[in-house]
Amino acid sequence: MIQVEQLSFGFTAKDLYKDISFTLEAGQHCALIGSNGTGKSTLAEILIHPEDYLYDGKIVRDESCRIGYASQFSVGDKFQDRTVFEFLSERFTSLQKDIEAVCAAMTETEDLDALYEQYQQLLDQNEAMDGDHYESKIRKSLAVAGMSDLAETKLADISGGEYKMMQIMREMLLVPNLLVLDEPDVFLDFENLGGLSQLINEYEGTMLVITHDRYLLNHCFNKILHLENGDLQEFDGTYSEYRCSILREKLALKLQNIEEQEEITRTQELVDILRKRATEKVNPVIGRSVNAKQSQLDRLVARQIKAPFIEIREPEIVLPKVNVEEAAEKKPVLTITDYQVPFEEDLLENVSFQLFAGEKAALIGANGTGKTTLIRDILQNDHPAIHIDENTKYACLSQLQEEGLDEGKTVFETLQDGGFATREDVRHCLARYCLQEECMDQKVSKLSGGEKNMLQIALLAASDAQLLILDEPTSHLDLYAQTALEKAIADYEGTVLMVTHDFYLAAGCADYILLVEDHTVRRMRTRKFRKMVYDKYFDSAYLETDRKKQELEAAITTAFKKNDLAAVDKLCGQLEEL
Repeated sequence: MIQVEQLSFGFTAKDLYKDISFTLEAGQHCALIGSNGTGKSTLAEILIHPEDYLYDGKIVRDESCRIGYASQFSVGDKFQDRTVFEFLSERFTSLQKDIEAVCAAMTETEDLDALYEQYQQLLDQNEAMDGDHYESKIRKSLAVAGMSDLAETKLADISGGEYKMMQIMREMLLVPNLLVLDEPDVFLDFENLGGLSQLINEYEGTMLVITHDRYLLNHCFNKILHLENGDLQEFDGTYSEYRCSILREKLALKLQNIEEQEEITRTQELVDILRKRATEKVNPVIGRSVNAKQSQLDRLVARQIKAPFIEIREPEIVLPKVNVEEAAEKKPVLTITDYQVPFEEDLLENVSFQLFAGEKAALIGANGTGKTTLIRDILQNDHPAIHIDENTKYACLSQLQEEGLDEGKTVFETLQDGGFATREDVRHCLARYCLQEECMDQKVSKLSGGEKNMLQIALLAASDAQLLILDEPTSHLDLYAQTALEKAIADYEGTVLMVTHDFYLAAGCADYILLVEDHTVRRMRTRKFRKMVYDKYFDSAYLETDRKKQELEAAITTAFKKNDLAAVDKLCGQLEEL
């Protein structure tokens, strides 16, 4: 369907790809993965609009290939006065009006050739979209996603996550030859994530999906494209199979690299001995031997195995240090008393809870239940029902990145405002957070979604906050950054209130859950929350198996760092058994 050959592309300050090649075959569901800032979204845009980019290489696709696209950011016309069903059917009804208009024009002119051609093109387009059955298709798609009850709901009354699902569904209904989804999972609650998984698996066309979501990666794809350090790895198979394959490959390369280093060391020692002899007495034979061995050494060094395709790019996140003695006092740092959010019927009411020093709580609920509104009111700290201890310093990470960052400033200016005095300080910070040095003088608006989140996290870490308010902190982050942030939050000795739909973050880091349901908030033990999620949304066997896989991969990473390759081999075997 699409063939990419020796593609190279970059910007003035940064090369993104160097001679990458891959194919997308009809019917494949392909996941495009990679670290933040490696150019995944740009690659998708090049495939969709190659005429807009100056690149080297070749992109081969049929001229009649229709491509659908849903952005990682919810944009468009959510607040227009239309129902969900009208939104989903709009392109079908618009096409039917175009067909009717051409038919009407045919009755008023004798020059029918051009109109017949236009009429046939519209009929072909309608047939490709299966437009004659669009109503039943829409009903079926809503049912698959578990959203049938929203059909007659106004767009303005659905949540951001639900609107994102509608954007994806609308593109699927048009049956493009290739459907490109850019981080479709961001901000979706557990129920909508399950619905998205169902939609992807029911879709019969070709898909290219950019995602960092572990659940989708493990359930929805039969091909992996991994973009890293300007190179691309193509793998036909599931994500789990790919992870096992790449770890085995890394182990093999490591063993080969050790053998090569040993041979290089032996040859270097021999060159040194021959050189010493050559300096002690003039002997042409020894001189020729030195040159021969030096040439052999140069060849060994030149051909030695480079770093494996994917080295761990895990950022070094250390959240602010706090006074442990103050945290041990267990004083209330945040108090909510009889809080409510009116919205036609009350969105939230009778909300009361306290967050004590050193506690970590996850605020969890379905899309559209008022969580973000509550967080905004907490940050403004002028609501009569909300009180933050006057001696507690707090900082926030916003899911709406334009609120947390000034996108008109450069990365350097942003970090300078955050307390980094010199360019050298900023350079070290960028390296710790796996941000390219080249982005230092870029505008924040030019960063990827994941890079913007990492920048917010770097600013949080540089603050002296004792209370962290985190709104969807793992959104847009690659898998390595998610893992690093989870560890940093678990190690943080201050107080955390986080809104998240990330099961792993909530289950692994929160002392308890603040569950939003039935228009209020109730406290729940993390263990009970985990069981509720198992029973209601996901398969418990899958989640337990995935947790064991993560533990094994973490152990493999540690073994690699210790150069304990026997342990790596053993752990890889256990991972493959799972």
